[in-house]
Amino acid sequence: MRLNFIIHSLGDALPIRNLRLVVPLLGAVLAAVTACGSSSTNTAHDTGATTGAPATTLKVIATTTQVADFARNIGGDRIQLTQILKPNVDPHDYEPSPLDIQAISEADVVVENGLGLERWLAQTIASSGFHGTRVDASKGVTIREGDGSKEGGAGDPHIWHNPQNVVIMSRNIADAFGSMAAADKAYFDGNLRTYTATLNQLDTWIAQQIDSVPAGRRKLVTNHDAFGYYVDRYHLTFVGSIIPSFDPSAELSAQQLTSIVAKIKSTGVKALFSESSLPPKTAEAIGAEAGVRVEAGEDALYGDTLGPAGSAGATYVDMEKHNTTTIVTALRGSG
Repeated sequence: MRLNFIIHSLGDALPIRNLRLVVPLLGAVLAAVTACGSSSTNTAHDTGATTGAPATTLKVIATTTQVADFARNIGGDRIQLTQILKPNVDPHDYEPSPLDIQAISEADVVVENGLGLERWLAQTIASSGFHGTRVDASKGVTIREGDGSKEGGAGDPHIWHNPQNVVIMSRNIADAFGSMAAADKAYFDGNLRTYTATLNQLDTWIAQQIDSVPAGRRKLVTNHDAFGYYVDRYHLTFVGSIIPSFDPSAELSAQQLTSIVAKIKSTGVKALFSESSLPPKTAEAIGAEAGVRVEAGEDALYGDTLGPAGSAGATYVDMEKHNTTTIVTALRGSG
């Protein structure tokens, strides 16, 4: 890692909001660089790379927890994976670090969700000097309409909540890996077939679980508008969300809060679902006002991010199974 490169990267990346905080820490960063020498970027990131991998292994950057999991399943031990976003970190407003910029500069492949979810990525790539392959995993997915916001201009970015979309996303990743490392194409394709079978089984299982809920109770209220693809795929009725936006950081008005309480009461919704990456206080207040149970804490849904290792949402498949079990149990109710 070259010291002059980091200094250059910091200068190029100044428009990124978080770098206004980096200057006072430059000395510490340079000291860490000196201590690390030429060590792998995996020392600075939570990754799924296999230690002792051959020198020709593809260096892959994955932006979100979801696409990192897809890349890990496809790439196996033939990639060195660096995951930018940590579990339970909001991908919408992430602020990249100098180490993120450095890792991207050294990568062969960058895998992104796409559809404007990673608003910070284009400028980060430009600052890094990255010249590898950039994979938009959303290519070929049928996209739901946007919500009129800046983020939603390209459509609803929460495409992973339909396992059949993940089949397409995984195929895009496998194609990119095979193109970059032709000698391992058969390996990547084999992993894709295995993972696709797992995703198809998941899709069938979710449908069966949702079908077990009486039709009149299949009504969903969530923290924000992250579950549209899930609702469409499994024929739920979306009553509304606490934050009526794709972006969970959007501001709420008193009128919006009053409106969602009224909808909950008038439609006979059985439960309100908080999300693991968002504070539950607003959901709990609305639930109390509307007189319905709130699924929070360990029962919160995984919306924008996977959970940490060992949690109910540690992998994509784990996440969707947890979400489905939580939704089905709450909607069935006891009354």
